[in-house]
Amino acid sequence: MGALYFSNPTALNDSKKEYLSIKEQPQTPLQKSMARGKEVYTDFCIQCHMATGKGNDTTFPPLDGSDWLKKKRTESIHTVKYGQKGEILVNQKKYNGIMPPMGLSDEEIADVMNYVLNSWSNKTKKMVTTKEVALLKP
Repeated sequence: MGALYFSNPTALNDSKKEYLSIKEQPQTPLQKSMARGKEVYTDFCIQCHMATGKGNDTTFPPLDGSDWLKKKRTESIHTVKYGQKGEILVNQKKYNGIMPPMGLSDEEIADVMNYVLNSWSNKTKKMVTTKEVALLKP
C-alpha cells in the first residue's frame, strides 16, 4: 500500500481546526481583550449593571444597547477610568447617580470596554486600546 499524498500539506492542518474546542481555537486580539474584560466586568461592574448589561432602570443605566456608549466613546472610557457623577441621558432616560473610579489599570479599562462594547446587542468595530485609555486625563 502506498503513502498518502496531499497536494496541499496545510489542508490536513486546516481541517483539524474544525475539531478544536473553542478555547483551543486561535483568538483575535479583540477576542482576547474581551475575555479578559469579561473577568473585569464580573469583578467590578456586574453588581450594578447586571449580567444582562441592562442596569436596574432606576439608578444604574443600561450598557446593553446604550446610545450613550455608542455616541460618547471617550466619555464612556473616561467614566470607567475616573468615575462619573452628575446627570447623564441614556436612551432618553435621565440618570443622576455616582459611579466611583474602580482603580483599574489602563489595560483592564480597555479590556472591559471591549467586552461591554461587543456584548449583548452591542457591536463596535473599533477596538479600545490601552494607549487610547492612557491619553485620557481627569
